[in-house]
Amino acid sequence: MLYLASALVAYFLGSIPWGFLAGKINGVDLHKEGSGSTGATNALRVLGKPWGYTVFALDALKGWLAVMAAFEMGVRFFGSAPNDIIPAGVVAAIFAVIGHSYPVWLRFQGGKGIATSAGIMLALFPWPVFASGLAVWLVLFYATRFVSVASLGAAVALPTSSAVLWWMGDCDAIRTGIAATMCALAVWRHKSNISRLMAGTEKRFEKKTKPAS
Repeated sequence: MLYLASALVAYFLGSIPWGFLAGKINGVDLHKEGSGSTGATNALRVLGKPWGYTVFALDALKGWLAVMAAFEMGVRFFGSAPNDIIPAGVVAAIFAVIGHSYPVWLRFQGGKGIATSAGIMLALFPWPVFASGLAVWLVLFYATRFVSVASLGAAVALPTSSAVLWWMGDCDAIRTGIAATMCALAVWRHKSNISRLMAGTEKRFEKKTKPAS
């Protein structure tokens, strides 16, 4: 029952389409603009930085809330010991990403789950996992100016750093397994970006130059 409740709550939270709602507020359908995704990257590209950053924060928050809600339900309503609620958090992590990527409200057409995964990392994994993912994302983004490359690199860093910490005794098999699953889902959701990268048609985020005075 705990796992079922965690899955339902996490899917509902994950499926809240913040990017789509931000677009509607601005009179824009993100499904018809940019990459067609309702995630934070397309919101940033189409709606601008204030809205893009807001959508990223809200998408990350729902991932964090999904895992924390599973933990809270385990302790408060099911009498689980703190060390026994990690599996419920893992279930919540899976369904939060699924909800974000395939929201029933938008005919299962959502975002790619990177921001939501960032929130999950904060709630479910030891802090070095989040730090490594963030570091890889920043290095790859500023080196290539491709959000897709940075996101894919961060996705790969998640199971890699989890496995290293597992080997050191600071993580475990179940969280390393979910990290690998989240990585695989992120790569799958980026398949169109990978195709564009190979074809040389993927769009970069270029620096805006100031006009000469």
